[in-house]
Amino acid sequence: MSDKKNNTPTISNRKAFHEYTIVETFEAGISLQGTEVKSLRAGKANFTDAFAFVQGEEVWLKEFHISPYDHGSYMNHEPKRDRKLLLHKKEIRALDKGVQQKGNTIVPLKLYFVRGKAKLQIGLAKGKKLYDKRDSIKEKDVKRQMKRSIKEGVRFNP
Repeated sequence: MSDKKNNTPTISNRKAFHEYTIVETFEAGISLQGTEVKSLRAGKANFTDAFAFVQGEEVWLKEFHISPYDHGSYMNHEPKRDRKLLLHKKEIRALDKGVQQKGNTIVPLKLYFVRGKAKLQIGLAKGKKLYDKRDSIKEKDVKRQMKRSIKEGVRFNP
C-alpha cells in the first residue's frame, strides 16, 4: 500500500487488530538511522512480534524488524535494534498509566510518512480472548455478505 501524494509506503500491522482490542491510539515519531529510513521508504519492515514499552520517561519499540538497506555499506543498521519513540510527556504518562492495568500492552499499528518524517501509530491494546476473535471474524463475514448483496441488488438473509 502506498500514499497517493508522494508514493511512500504505508506499512500496517493487520494482525494487531485481530489479536487485540485497540483502546486508544497515539501518533509517535521514531528515532531512525539513515539506512533505516531508506529501507522504510522501500517498504521493507515487519511488525511480527513488535511491541513498545515505557522505561522511565521514554517509550521504546522492541523487535521491530527493518531489513538492511540493499545499497548500504558497512555502516548499515542492525535490523532488530531497539528504537526510541518520540512522544509528548502527557502521552507517555497516559501510556504508562494504561499499561499498569492488567492485560494491556502497547502495539505498533501503522507506519507512514508525514512531510518526509516517519511516523508510527501505536495503540494501547487489550488482548482478545478466543471467543472475541471468533465474534469479530463473524462480524466481518456478515458485513462482507451485506455489501456483496447490496452491490448485486439481492436481499440479504443472515
